[in-house]
Amino acid sequence: MEIRKISPNLSVSEQIKLTDINILKAEGYKSIINTRPDQEEDGQVTSDQLMAMAKELGLDYVHIPVIPGQVTDENVAEFKDSLNKMTGPVLSFCRTGTRAVTLWALSEAGHLSTEAILKTAGDVGYNLESIASRLEAANDVSNQVKKADTYDKAHVYDVVIIGGGAGGLAVAGSLHKRDSSLDMAIIEPSDTHYYQPGWTLVGGGVFSRNQTKREMGSVMPKYAKWIKSAVASFQPENNCVKTEGGESIRYKALVVSPGLKLDWDAVKGLRETLGKNGVTSNYRFDLASYTWELVKSLKGGKALFTQPPMPIKCAGAPQKAMYLSCDYWKRHNRLAEIDVNFHTAGGVLFGVADYVPALEEYIEDYGAKTHFFENLIAIDGEAKKATFSVKDADGNVKEEVRSFDMIHVCPPQTAHDFMKASSITNADGWVEVNNETLQHVLYGNIFGIGDGISAPNAKTAAAVRKQAPVVAHNIVSLFKNEKSVAIYEGYGSCPLTVEKGKVVLAEFGYGGTLQPTMPKWLIDGTKATGLAWFLKEKLMPTLYFDLMFHGHEWLAKPKILTHSPILHEFDKACDFQDDKKSA
Repeated sequence: MEIRKISPNLSVSEQIKLTDINILKAEGYKSIINTRPDQEEDGQVTSDQLMAMAKELGLDYVHIPVIPGQVTDENVAEFKDSLNKMTGPVLSFCRTGTRAVTLWALSEAGHLSTEAILKTAGDVGYNLESIASRLEAANDVSNQVKKADTYDKAHVYDVVIIGGGAGGLAVAGSLHKRDSSLDMAIIEPSDTHYYQPGWTLVGGGVFSRNQTKREMGSVMPKYAKWIKSAVASFQPENNCVKTEGGESIRYKALVVSPGLKLDWDAVKGLRETLGKNGVTSNYRFDLASYTWELVKSLKGGKALFTQPPMPIKCAGAPQKAMYLSCDYWKRHNRLAEIDVNFHTAGGVLFGVADYVPALEEYIEDYGAKTHFFENLIAIDGEAKKATFSVKDADGNVKEEVRSFDMIHVCPPQTAHDFMKASSITNADGWVEVNNETLQHVLYGNIFGIGDGISAPNAKTAAAVRKQAPVVAHNIVSLFKNEKSVAIYEGYGSCPLTVEKGKVVLAEFGYGGTLQPTMPKWLIDGTKATGLAWFLKEKLMPTLYFDLMFHGHEWLAKPKILTHSPILHEFDKACDFQDDKKSA
């Protein structure tokens, strides 16, 4: 929690945790104003929970839920009234602090000059230039009725990238490599960047947790403007996106890389028991190390590993956790005492048949039982009971309860809520792109990359490595009006860690077509090899941070077409957007 002091009576911060309230009390704060709606993101503590803790510690608490990008006059009036009534000092927060400081700024408009308000906010790291017109209007009674239309006065970036994850940073590197003159901005609210492929190895005792995170500022490219905010809405007809603080960001081309949402609440009771009662998941940074603690401490009993319906990121990760756990138990002569079970909502062990025989050998060697068409729907951590929806061969569905001593859960996964409401996504909330060019199907200057797009490829960091050069080439081609287009053939890779020291390196594209990077004599991906483990453990983090993010496209050069029906479709989409601009 980073507290930023606005005035003697008011400070702002990003989202607080329950334990932070004790800290606030110790530092002398008397009141809290929460300006964030509940359920904006996975893992967010609720307003009721915060209020109960605040009341218990004797702090005043007010909830003013502000919709991102829509700070209303009513919100401002309620904030001002609450601030006047509450005992100070007061701490106000939202996801990043932007909405809180925006409410303060607008509540002071008409009393402080616009220059003073912007400087005060800027001194603590918040750029409120986007609401300057609104502040001026409040300072000039004759202009009270004017609406601030900030986007047509704003700076226009060549490329705006949504998301500072693997997709956003990789495409920034590839774009800069092709044209260093591009004026780029990256919209990303987080302070930390996570190397998520490493969490499997944290859960297997190979990596430490801290090896998988870096400060966002250390990976954010210096040649791009980092806009530290979250996106509230898209306005593709105006070539504009709006942030949760109300700022309008204009672009010539937009790359959307929002990732996806881990829907822990889709499994009843799961959120309440995560990280205790033997319930864990390598899909969360703070839980992967708990997986390793459970593996080391389990001497006997029943261990369950679950996989929900597709789509999920890294479809092999749920069983990777099982293989590494079994390998440890086998090496320590415990495996015979542990009943290992893999429950998957799907009907096969892995979606590409060529890799299944090698995996089945390990299933047999570890004595693990596979349960197909079984989807986890509820969990009672204290009772150590998991409820599955089970479908039989005739399609009949019933519920069955399984006991456990340890359970590793892969959560259901969906598009983010803010994407589902967007005009650039399909009915399920995925950015709707052409599967080969990754260009939006309607808006020719919008492209998608990573886990949040509609293309039916495996959602992996390896897919991003091949997608980034495609998107970069096609954007530069669009700007230069060149008759060439790069295509993405659905490449994805899943290094299946079947034991410590060996990996089945699954590499495949659309339709399950094998797309090996290395010749078969060097690495046969259909078999478990030590060289593939070396790639996973030693080379891939370097490939990720030092090559992919800097536009080095080693073994990732895209296929370029200059005469193809695909090029015609690419041109049509671009022409559509050009027509919209001229109109």
